[in-house]
Amino acid sequence: MKRLLAASLVLLLSACGLGTSGGFVPTGALNAQLSQVDLQGLKIGIGSKSFQEQLILGKIAAILLQSAGAEVKDLTNMPGSDTSRQAMLQDQIQFSWEYTGTAWISYLGHETGIPDKQKQYDAVRTEDREKYDLIWLKPAPMNNSYGFAVTRKESERLKLTKLSQVASLPAKERTFCVESEFANRNDGFEPMLKHYGVPLGSGVRRDDVRTLDTGAVYVATSKGDCLLGEIFTTDGRIKALDLVVLEDDKAYFPAYNVAPVVAKKVLDQYPQLPKLFEPVSDKLTDEVLIELNAQVDVDGREPADVAMDWLVKEGFVTRD
Repeated sequence: MKRLLAASLVLLLSACGLGTSGGFVPTGALNAQLSQVDLQGLKIGIGSKSFQEQLILGKIAAILLQSAGAEVKDLTNMPGSDTSRQAMLQDQIQFSWEYTGTAWISYLGHETGIPDKQKQYDAVRTEDREKYDLIWLKPAPMNNSYGFAVTRKESERLKLTKLSQVASLPAKERTFCVESEFANRNDGFEPMLKHYGVPLGSGVRRDDVRTLDTGAVYVATSKGDCLLGEIFTTDGRIKALDLVVLEDDKAYFPAYNVAPVVAKKVLDQYPQLPKLFEPVSDKLTDEVLIELNAQVDVDGREPADVAMDWLVKEGFVTRD
């Protein structure tokens, strides 16, 4: 039933001509090593999910492909992961940016993710190619996984930069704000506390854990309602609220590196396509995505404008 609903949504998007997050997608001239990539004759549909990071990445792809001469059908801003995935499987789109952990758990049906980034990428790339003829290109360094953050003031006061250091804090300092999904996942909050040696009920008192909506977690953490707030590691609010993300130094959280995913039939016809994305992916670090996401989430800018400005700044594209 879930698959049928997702497929119906994709068809509805196509039939109604919907799917762009910001309307116009700018085109420029490719610079430097990208200038040798010619995709004249390629017709390709691009999809993305509806949150700000995906919209920015989708627009980056659209700008690059159009600037290389491709005819792009922009179907970014799809409602949810299932819809985007079904669009790929049903050939409504032939390109999207996807997260390794999401594909491994949500699409390919594995119960838990793989913390090692390279092993997670290799496993997803192999299985998606064998089962669905979807090719994962080189992943970006950025890893949009779960994490925990503290205010800069508290990080400096407690000299707290790693999750393993939580076990050394006085018990009264071990206060947490988490959102309900993470609190209830079988690979979520309680197993994480156990992994780091502070089990819920003993290492962390149940009364010292607050369950809030996702957005409220960031605000509560910044206001000092709790010491440690659950975050997504490339969220723009990290910069806006001057939070410090603690290092997952015991490798608990699964890897969620993002990578371009392309239909094999497209890559067979245009084998030069990876050369367009590899140098760009290399630049997409956590710090870069935090900055770009903040421009949309906090400053209210259009994803297409943020994407174009970044590509120009990095020397990949010149404005027409």
